[in-house]
Amino acid sequence: MKKTLSLSKVYQFLEPGPVVMVSTSYKNKNDIMTMSWHTMMDFEPPIVGCVISNRNYSFENLMKTNECVINIPTAALAKKVVGCGNTSGRKINKFNQFHLTPKLASKVKAPLIDECYVNLECKVIDKKLGKKYNFFILQVLKAWINPAEKNQKTLHHHGKGVFSISGKKIKLPSKMK
Repeated sequence: MKKTLSLSKVYQFLEPGPVVMVSTSYKNKNDIMTMSWHTMMDFEPPIVGCVISNRNYSFENLMKTNECVINIPTAALAKKVVGCGNTSGRKINKFNQFHLTPKLASKVKAPLIDECYVNLECKVIDKKLGKKYNFFILQVLKAWINPAEKNQKTLHHHGKGVFSISGKKIKLPSKMK
């Protein structure tokens, strides 16, 4: 028999994508934040919607620069991902603190995180909902992948410090090209 689910727990069941690390740069100061509230909005060009709290240092950077990099880590980086999510870039340099390597991007000033197996250089194309809902719409300008990375298991956040690691992949018939 089913029982009522608290509305505060709904996101734990709808959170489809991997936890990512968003890097920004403002006045030559690089920052990283951990984010799990994002969604694909269009395929080509790739458009991504995401929520970044207005309490985060990265929110300020994104509002000022209109650009970032979405970095997708594997589960091997879990402790660094959580560490970046539990600290503020206002107070520390997260690249140094968590031994992560900033690499030059080609389309934006924000750095790629070299240890992440996918990096998506993005520009903000709509921030009208930023002030009210902390929602940004980003267009991916350039995408990078490390083909040598064979263990592409990603982290998925379920709330309150609980994560799962992506599991076995299956392929089913699809009419998508």
